[in-house]
Amino acid sequence: MPNNTKLENENTPNVLKAVVGYQEAVKVKKELEKTGSDFTDQKWATANTVAKLHPKRLTLEVCEIIEDTATTKTFRLRSTGAVLPPFQAGQYINLFVTIDGVETARPYAISSSPTERNYYDLTVKRVEGGFVTPYLLDQVTEGQQLLSTGPMGTFYHNPLFHGDDLVFLAGGSGIAPAISMLKQILDNKLAYQFHFIYASSYVDDVIFREQLISLAQQHTNFKLTEVISRPPESYNGITGHLNADLITQTLGEVKNKTFYVCGPTPFNEYCQTQLSELGVESRFIRIEANGPPTKPQNLDGWPETLSVGNEVTVSVKGKGSFKAKVGEPLLNSLERNGYQVENACRSGECSLCRVKVLSGDVFNPPEAHLRASDKQFGWIHSCVAFPTEDIEIMI
Repeated sequence: MPNNTKLENENTPNVLKAVVGYQEAVKVKKELEKTGSDFTDQKWATANTVAKLHPKRLTLEVCEIIEDTATTKTFRLRSTGAVLPPFQAGQYINLFVTIDGVETARPYAISSSPTERNYYDLTVKRVEGGFVTPYLLDQVTEGQQLLSTGPMGTFYHNPLFHGDDLVFLAGGSGIAPAISMLKQILDNKLAYQFHFIYASSYVDDVIFREQLISLAQQHTNFKLTEVISRPPESYNGITGHLNADLITQTLGEVKNKTFYVCGPTPFNEYCQTQLSELGVESRFIRIEANGPPTKPQNLDGWPETLSVGNEVTVSVKGKGSFKAKVGEPLLNSLERNGYQVENACRSGECSLCRVKVLSGDVFNPPEAHLRASDKQFGWIHSCVAFPTEDIEIMI
C-alpha cells in the first residue's frame, strides 16, 4: 500500500509547510483516523483557538505613557488576562472609551513590532477639535484599564503580492503603522528595501525622529526622507510638500515598488493623485483609511445648497429620535445620543457599523465602499454617512 503520509508531504505546497502548526495538525489528524474518532472530542477546539487569535474584546492596562512630542504620546498597553493575540504590522485595534457619558471608540494603529508579544504600543497625536485624543492625552493615566477589540485591518505587507521594494508615505500620526512595519523587517532581518518618506509641518513635531535617524544609520536596507513644510530658518533638510517631483527625485524609478500611504484623509487623497501622475498602478498603492472626511461639503455629490450646520431629525425605529448636524457622521450622532452600533475602522472599510435607511437620504462619500446589494436595500456605513434630510433608520 502507498505511504499516504509520504505522498501528502511530497504534494503539500511549500506555503502550507511554512504555516506554523500545519505539520503537527496533519499528525494529529492521522492519529484520530486510526482510532476511528468522529472528532466529537474536538468539539469547539477550532472555535476556541480562533477566539484566542481573534478575540472580540481585550482588557488592557496602561503600563507606560511615553511622551514623543508636545502633541503626541505612546501608550504601552499590556493584557490583564490572556496572552495578547498576534498581529500583522500595519493593523489596528479599536479602543473603547466613555467621555462625559458618551460611549464611543476610535481605531489606533499598533506602533510596536509584531515580534513584541508582551504589549501593544498605540501612538496618539492630538487632533485639534477632536473628541477622543484630548481625553487620551490629557486624562488617561498609567495603571488605567481600557477595553479594545483584537487586532484588525488589511493594511499590511503581503509578500506574495507586494514584493520586496517598499515605500511608505506618511503624514503626522500615519507613522504608527510605518514604524511597526519597519521594526518587523529589521527584527526579522528580512531582505526588503524600505524607504520611508515622512511629511510633517514642524521639525519638533516629527514623531520618533531620533529613533528613525539612528535606524537609518544602522541598516542599509532602510532609507529615511524627512519633508518639513514649515521649517525654521536654520533648517537644512528637504522643505515644502510631498509631491510627484519630490517622490521622483528621492526614489528615481517607481516601477516595481509598492507604496503604502497613511495620514490625514486629505494627505492620503493627495498622495494617491501624485502617485497616479507618476504612472503607479492602483494595485501597487495601499492606502489606510483614516476616519471620515472632515469636510464632506467639498466632495462631489454633496447637495450644493446644504450647509453642514443644518439640523435634521434622525429616528431610530422603535427606539426614539434626536436632532443631528448634517456635517457630523451618523455614527457619531448616534453615540452622542446613547445609541450603540458595533464599529471598528470608522473609515467605511469594515462594514460593522452598517444600519438600514428606511426613509430619507444620506450622503455617502467614496470611502464608504458600499456594495451593490447595500445600495439596493438601503444599508449604509454609519461611520462615514451624513444625513442630508430627516431620516428613519433601523439598527
